[in-house]
Amino acid sequence: MEINRYIEKYRNNRYNFFKWRYETTYINKIILSLGFAFLTAILAQFKFYLPGNFLVPITAQTFAVLLAGIILGKWGGVSQCIYLGFGMMGLPFFANFTGSTIGYLVGFILAAFFIGYVSEKYVNYRNIKGIFLLMLFSTFVLIYIPGLIYLYFFMGSIGISVGIIEILSIAVLPFIVGDIIKIIGAVLLSRLIIPKRSYI
Repeated sequence: MEINRYIEKYRNNRYNFFKWRYETTYINKIILSLGFAFLTAILAQFKFYLPGNFLVPITAQTFAVLLAGIILGKWGGVSQCIYLGFGMMGLPFFANFTGSTIGYLVGFILAAFFIGYVSEKYVNYRNIKGIFLLMLFSTFVLIYIPGLIYLYFFMGSIGISVGIIEILSIAVLPFIVGDIIKIIGAVLLSRLIIPKRSYI
C-alpha cells in the first residue's frame, strides 16, 4: 500500500540521519551541538516566576536538554557545556543569572550526556517506556540533585537558612507537574525521531 511505502521511507530517513550523525566529522558534531546550545538558550527565555519564588524560574529549557541527548547522543552533553560556557561569558543565555541556578545548569550537562550515552548504546531503551524512564531519572535525579545542593549553599551564602522541607517546597514541589509535562512531550517527540534499530 502507498501509506506503507511512506512509513518505510520515513523510518529509513530517520535511521540514515542518526547513522550519519554518529559517523560524521567532529566539525559537524560541533555545529549540531552549537545549534542545541542556542535552542536551549532560546527556550530559557520562556520563563516566569511563581509568586514568592525569585530564585528558580519555570522555563522551557529542560525540553531542549532532554532532546539534545536523544538527537545528539553523547554530544548532547557537549551542547550543554557550550550553553553553560557562553552563558558564563556573559551572553544572555540563562533564564536567571543571580547564581542560584548554576547547579541546575551543571545538571543539564549530566542529563544530556546520560540520555545520549544510554540511547546510543542500548537499543532496548528506544521505546516509549525506556525513553520515559531515562528522561524521568535525568530530570529528577541528574538535574534536580545538583541544582538543589548548589541552591542550598547559595541561599546560605546570602543569609537565608533553609531546611530540607523548605528547599523542596521552593525548588521541587512547584515544578513537578510542569517537568512531567515537558518529559511527556519530549518522550513523544523522541519516539517519532529516534530509530529503534541500532545505527552504531
